Amino acid sequence: MTKLRIKSGDTVRVVAGDHKGQEGKVVKVLVEKNKAIVEGINMVKKHEKPSAANPQGGIKEKEAPIQISNLSLIDGNGKATRVGYRMEGDKKVRFAKTTNEIV
Repeated sequence: MTKLRIKSGDTVRVVAGDHKGQEGKVVKVLVEKNKAIVEGINMVKKHEKPSAANPQGGIKEKEAPIQISNLSLIDGNGKATRVGYRMEGDKKVRFAKTTNEIV
């Protein structure tokens, strides 16, 4: 299993694919599939059957997972950066490789 450098709550930019250049906040990371769900990106339409909870049914839009390799973390300056790890005392922290700041 690979180590994922993107976590829930991070702001990311899409660097490849149909949604290249768009930015959003990571809602959920699917570790076993190496994918993430990003707010407002990779929207798909789902047809829902009428049910007791939703008597009208209809077409709903929701975010679909996007490959982690197509995402890049945004640092404090608004630029895409790679993520590194280092020890700060007894804690292992993530840092932006471009600015050397802790994420």
